[in-house]
Amino acid sequence: MLKNANPLSILFWNIALAACWHVVVFIACVRLPRNFFDSGRKRYQPFRWEKGGRWYRDHLKIQLWKDKVPQFIAKDGFSKSHISSLSLKYLNEFIMETCRGEWMHLANCLCAVVVLLINPFPANVIFAILILLGNLPFAIIQRYNRFRLDTVRRKLIRDMQHASQVTEQEKVTVST
Repeated sequence: MLKNANPLSILFWNIALAACWHVVVFIACVRLPRNFFDSGRKRYQPFRWEKGGRWYRDHLKIQLWKDKVPQFIAKDGFSKSHISSLSLKYLNEFIMETCRGEWMHLANCLCAVVVLLINPFPANVIFAILILLGNLPFAIIQRYNRFRLDTVRRKLIRDMQHASQVTEQEKVTVST
């Protein structure tokens, strides 16, 4: 499509394509049902090679750069920079939001394939790399954070179960 276009046209059409693609993906992300972003779905499950998130820490040194990238907070959304509540409801919502963010950024990465196909070399590689650089780190952060949040969630559930068992034991002790 853009194989014979001049450099300025190539730049304009790639910016327009990427902008439209990202807007459409964002709208889809907002409109898709919440259960589409259920962390129990196979697409959000951990891979063995991720080693519970340690792979990101050991190989990508994610802890050194993840807090330096910007985050998007939707209207009436919540900041994902820190946990503001240790309720199970809040953690489940946070985990769902990591699935939503991961899906959105990975869907945006598909734009790189289109850019590779419609542009002449080397513009296709340059624009594809820019799209990937603008999305992959964010998808990786979402996966990494989900591992960490899931650990907190499991601990909270264990603590709640333990507290429930202690309460039951106290009731038995009092009634005897």
